[in-house]
Amino acid sequence: MLKKERQAYILQKVNLHNKILSGAISEEICVSQDTIRRDLEELQQLGKLIKVHGGAMSPSFHYQNWSSPEEIYAIGAKKEIGRKAVHLIEDGMVVITTGGTTVIELAKALPPGLKATFFCGSVPAICEYMQHPNIEIIVIGDKLSKNSRITVGHQAIEQIKSIRADLCILGINAIHPEFGVSDNDWDVVILKKAMIESSRKVIGLTISEKINTIQPIQLCPLSEIDILVTERAPFDPMLNELKLKGIRTI
Repeated sequence: MLKKERQAYILQKVNLHNKILSGAISEEICVSQDTIRRDLEELQQLGKLIKVHGGAMSPSFHYQNWSSPEEIYAIGAKKEIGRKAVHLIEDGMVVITTGGTTVIELAKALPPGLKATFFCGSVPAICEYMQHPNIEIIVIGDKLSKNSRITVGHQAIEQIKSIRADLCILGINAIHPEFGVSDNDWDVVILKKAMIESSRKVIGLTISEKINTIQPIQLCPLSEIDILVTERAPFDPMLNELKLKGIRTI
C-alpha cells in the first residue's frame, strides 16, 4: 500500500470510529507500528487528526460542538438520524444519553416544548441540552475523560445504577450481526453497559458506515438494542441482517 493510500485509510478509520489504535491499524494493513506512528505525526501536522497515546483521535470528535459543521464527519447523515430519533422521546420521559457527534445532533433537533429529564455525563451534549428551556438536566459526575469529554469512573457508574430510565440513547461506534455492538474505549464501554442495564428501552444511533464493522471491545449483543436509528430507510437491504436478529430499524 502506497503512503498516500495508507494515510487515506487511516483518516477514514479515524473519522468513522472517532479513535484508532496504532497496533490495530498496523495489523490491518500489514505495516510496522513505527510506520503508522510516522503517518500519524504527519497527519497531525496537517491538522487531520490528533495524535494521542497509542493511536489518534478525530478532531471533530475531540472538540465536538466547538467544531464547525463542515469539520464533522458525515454531518448530513447525523442530522437525519437526530431528526428521526427525537420522535421516540415523549413528554415526561426519563432519558439517559451517551455523548458523541450524533447524540449532539439529536440534542439540537429536540423540540423546544419537550418536557423531559435527561441524565448525561457528556460535556458537549450537556451544553446542547441547556439550550432547551423545558428539559431538566442531571449531570452524571466523576472523573472527566479528556479524550471523549464524558465523565467515567466508579462514581459515575454507581449514579447510573440508581437510575431507572425510560430510554437509553446510545451512540454506537460499531455494530455487526454476529459480534454485536463494540467500541474502542474501555472506560466508555463500562459506562455504556451501566446505562443499558438501567434503562427500559435502548435506542442505538449510528451512521450506516458503522454497520458490519467491529471494534476491539464488545459492548453488548444485538439482543440488548431495541431500536436502531440510521440515516437509511427502514427497509434498506443493508439493514436486513440486523432486522433478522430482532432489531427494529427506523
